[in-house]
Amino acid sequence: MPDEYRITLARRKDLPLLAHIERSAASLLAGHAPASVLEETTSEEELDSARQFGRLWVALEGDTPVGFARVDVRESGAAHLEEIDVLPEHGRRGLGTRLVTTVCAWAASEGYHAVTLTTFRDVRWNMPFYAGLGFEVIPRHELSPSLLSVVRAETRRGLDPFKRVAMRRRCEAR
Repeated sequence: MPDEYRITLARRKDLPLLAHIERSAASLLAGHAPASVLEETTSEEELDSARQFGRLWVALEGDTPVGFARVDVRESGAAHLEEIDVLPEHGRRGLGTRLVTTVCAWAASEGYHAVTLTTFRDVRWNMPFYAGLGFEVIPRHELSPSLLSVVRAETRRGLDPFKRVAMRRRCEAR
């Protein structure tokens, strides 16, 4: 990993740059998600709230964000990786892995027993990527009410629930 990359908590000045990262990363999912979903971005207000709670990290090249990860806490004991995006031109350099491992280390240090997420089942750089980082598929009948609400919200937005999967990585106590 080149020294010019680092993962850090997001700064206020990073927020206006994250929508571009979201849209650029989403372009890789053309054909897997409806165009309306690919055009969505997280509001600066929502990003700033996550930043203020210490739940938004950026991957920086020099002083410029090239990726980010955002966490929500939707249920007791689990942190939910709501979003992770890296600019395609900075992909395949370990930034996604570093962002996910940073989130998992944070979750463990904060006393969470797991990190959850939802992702595409059939996109090679989604479910297999997370499985390689220790995430396991949560059978549908074991989904918590919180994760079921995430799946339902994704379905309302146009994502096919049979092409999506919920995953969990248990946190090691520190």
